[in-house]
Amino acid sequence: MPRTTAPDRQINLFEIRTVPEEEVEVPKKNGTHKSAGEGNHAQRLAGKQREISVSEFFTKNRHLLGFDNPRKALLTTVKEAVDNSLDACEEAGILPELQVRLEVLSENRMRVTIADNGPGIVKTQIPKIFAKLLYGSKFHSLKQSRGQQGIGISAAGMYGQLTTGKPIVITSKPQPRKPAHYYELHIDTRRNNPEIVKEMDVEWDFAKTGTEVTIELEAKYFKGKRSVDQYIEATALANPHARVQYITPEGEILDYPRESHQPPKQPMEIKPHPYGVELGMLIKMLRDTQEKHLSGFLQHEFSRVGPKVAEEICQKAGFTTRTYTSVAVGGAERLYKAINETRIMAPPTNCISPIGEELITKSLTGKIKADFTVAVSRPPSVYRGNPFLVEAGIAWGGDLPQEDLVTLYRFANRVPLLYQQSGCAITNAVVGTDWRNYGLSQSKGALPAGPAVIFVHIASVWVPFTSESKEAIADYDEIEKEVKLALQECGRRLASHIRLRRRQADERRKRGYIEKYLPHIGIAIQEILGVSDKERDRVVGNLTEVLEATRGGGEAVGEEEPETPCEAEAEAEQVEEEA
Repeated sequence: MPRTTAPDRQINLFEIRTVPEEEVEVPKKNGTHKSAGEGNHAQRLAGKQREISVSEFFTKNRHLLGFDNPRKALLTTVKEAVDNSLDACEEAGILPELQVRLEVLSENRMRVTIADNGPGIVKTQIPKIFAKLLYGSKFHSLKQSRGQQGIGISAAGMYGQLTTGKPIVITSKPQPRKPAHYYELHIDTRRNNPEIVKEMDVEWDFAKTGTEVTIELEAKYFKGKRSVDQYIEATALANPHARVQYITPEGEILDYPRESHQPPKQPMEIKPHPYGVELGMLIKMLRDTQEKHLSGFLQHEFSRVGPKVAEEICQKAGFTTRTYTSVAVGGAERLYKAINETRIMAPPTNCISPIGEELITKSLTGKIKADFTVAVSRPPSVYRGNPFLVEAGIAWGGDLPQEDLVTLYRFANRVPLLYQQSGCAITNAVVGTDWRNYGLSQSKGALPAGPAVIFVHIASVWVPFTSESKEAIADYDEIEKEVKLALQECGRRLASHIRLRRRQADERRKRGYIEKYLPHIGIAIQEILGVSDKERDRVVGNLTEVLEATRGGGEAVGEEEPETPCEAEAEAEQVEEEA
């Protein structure tokens, strides 16, 4: 008699029931059964198996989230809180005003407080947002945002809880005329659920609406590279519409004023592009869709798929437009292949909100004392069906160090990337550019050297980070190519400026020689012709006017600027040769 089997279906892991040890029976060799209590090694091992919550996993692997050591943990905590604040303000169309305050409590313990003027948070959502990992609104949304996974701020709170035992403290005011909601929260790492330690309404006067987060954690404060100081400075560069007040552990108040009074353009949410969907996701979408027919599924679940494109995909896959989606699941691999063989328009780019050339230039000029600044925004491009856009800028000269390697600022969706520089696609593109063509020195396989700051920003609906800590961008050929093209365009403009400056310096030097000897020429003419002093001065004046006219006037010499060591050395060599 044929054996009947249950139909195949997707298994939900949370539906699996844990079987008590006494209920499990192990078959004997003669076909009878014996209980687990009789001592079976496999059964004892099975009894040890249990589900691991995401909170438990990240508790033991917190380095994956950027909490490797006390110094990095401080930076990661500030970064996650600031990202949340900026996202909340921008989504509400509010010009952000942030306050970041660091307090040293002991040698290895600090308190971090971040307050913003955002829209605030609904009371019922506060515990889940701040004390539950993988809870958020952006993971399934295809539009540009800083946060993506719903891990960051709750992971920071969990780290504080692990290292100090203190709860994360949240004060949020969603309505101007009502008190703020105050919470102290712990995370139940076993179940990945929030535990409310304290809850009440309080007065809060930082802003009419907004949120304040306080985390006490094991941390150490350092200055210099990859510090909170550098992060705040870089955040101000990439977010010229934000005003940031930073209170250091020493009590120093640093204000970073906004360079623009216009909030960024709101990115629009889009549907996934067919080229960005893998086979497993396609099967899941076919099972979950509400569309009955394959043509409707393709048109309504994806972007850039119209009736003609849907019909072409169906034909290539061996289906009709009226094929039921439940039937198409069995031929999902054919459908996946047909999608990639069909020419489909690139995804829309209104889901991206770039900074813009003008604001990048304004931000670099306002915060870096340089002689020359340039910025470039590339046209949108696509990797794996995900739209992205690259922006680059260069600040050169001025007070920047002359002999050091350039300072490289890397950004993804306006967020500074301070760690894992050598493993980032942006760094690879910068190193792979021949900067000697653009007036900077460069050793093989290294960043260029010279008085310059390089700024690179990648905006995308889904940034391909190399890890959950979001510190570096993965190597995609499409991304590296776009970064290089943006840098090369900036480099060409920089090279033109450097050549112009060198021509002007050369002209000033030549004029200096001529002007130095003009009085002597006047004296010689006076001695030979016997003219008066007044006539001699008139001749010298005429010669000076002829010099100005024949050598291009004041524009040819420009403004006199301090020479770099390389230029001074080249000029000294030229003077020696002429002597």
